[in-house]
Amino acid sequence: MSAVARAFAEPVLRADEVSRHAVRLVVIGDAPYITELARLPELLRAGDLVVVNDAATLPASLHGVTRHREPFELRLTAPIDGTRLHGVVFGAGDHRTRTEDRSAPPSIALGDRVWLGELAATVIASAGRRLELGVHARADELWAYVYAAGAPVQYAHRIEPLPLYAVQTGYAARPWAVEMPSAGRPLTWNVLLGLRRAGVELTTLTHAAGLSSTGDTALDRALPWPEPYEIPAATFDAIARTRARGGRVIAIGTTVVRALESAHEAGKGVATLRLDGRYHARVVDGLVSGLHVPGESHFELLSAFAPAAQVERAMALAADHGLSAHELGDACLIL
Repeated sequence: MSAVARAFAEPVLRADEVSRHAVRLVVIGDAPYITELARLPELLRAGDLVVVNDAATLPASLHGVTRHREPFELRLTAPIDGTRLHGVVFGAGDHRTRTEDRSAPPSIALGDRVWLGELAATVIASAGRRLELGVHARADELWAYVYAAGAPVQYAHRIEPLPLYAVQTGYAARPWAVEMPSAGRPLTWNVLLGLRRAGVELTTLTHAAGLSSTGDTALDRALPWPEPYEIPAATFDAIARTRARGGRVIAIGTTVVRALESAHEAGKGVATLRLDGRYHARVVDGLVSGLHVPGESHFELLSAFAPAAQVERAMALAADHGLSAHELGDACLIL
C-alpha cells in the first residue's frame, strides 16, 4: 500500500474533550465493541486487581525571562526536586499555537541566570532545549510560585485554558505528574465503588507521568523519557494475593504498566522500559488506556497486550463511532 493510501486508510479519531462521566470504552478483542466506561465493574470479575497511578498533576507550564528579558516557557519534565526544576524550554507564546509550530526558544546556556516571576534561577545543566535550573529560593517559596503562577500543560486542540482541577484524577495524591495520568480520569467514585462491590481489589502506585510532546521530532522520538515511580509494599502484596487466587492485574494507564514492568521490588525506581508488540508482560494482564492510532508510541505499547491487527480494528471502530483520542477523551480496555 502506498503512503497516500495508508494515510487515507488510517482511522481518524476526534480530539474533543469528553466529560469524565460520559467516557466511552472500546473493548479490544477478536470482535471489538463499544460500551460505557461506567460499565467497567461488569467487565472485570471478582478477584481481579486494579492498579491506579495516584500522582497528582502539577501546574507544570511556567513562564520566565532570560537576563536579556527574552520570554520563554518552561514545561517541567520531572517532579520538583527540592529547589531544582527539570524541563524543556519553548519560545514565546502559549498552548494556542501548535507545539510543533512554536517559535524557537531564546539562547539559554549553562551558567546563565533566568527569572521565573520574581524568583531567580541558574542553569546548572543543559542539553539543547532540556534544562535543569537551580532556583534561588526556599523550597516552600518555589512551591508557592508554581501553584500561583503555573498552569497545566495543554495543547492547541483545546483553546480555552484548562483549570488545574480538570486534569486531576479522583484519587490524586502526591504532586508528581507533569501531565495527567489521564486513563484514570473517568474512574469516578461511582466506578470505584462499583469495582469494590464487584469484588475487584484496588491498589495504588505513584508514577511521574511525563510530557507527551515537545514539538521537536528528535526529542519526541525518545519519549517517554525515564520517569521516577514509587510502589508501596502493600501493592506488591496485593499483586501476590491476586496471583494466588487466580485473578488478573489490570493497569489503569500506561504509566502503571511502565512502573510495574520495571520494578522487581517495592520502593522507588526509574521506569526506563519502552514497550511494544515484542514485549511479553510479566506482571500486567490487562490495561485501560486512551485511544491511539498506528504510528504513536502508545499504540506500540497497546500492541504488547493485543495483536496490532486487533488494536487497528478497534481504533477503526472507534473512529467510525466518533470517539475522541484527546487526553481528556475516550478509552479502551484490553484483557
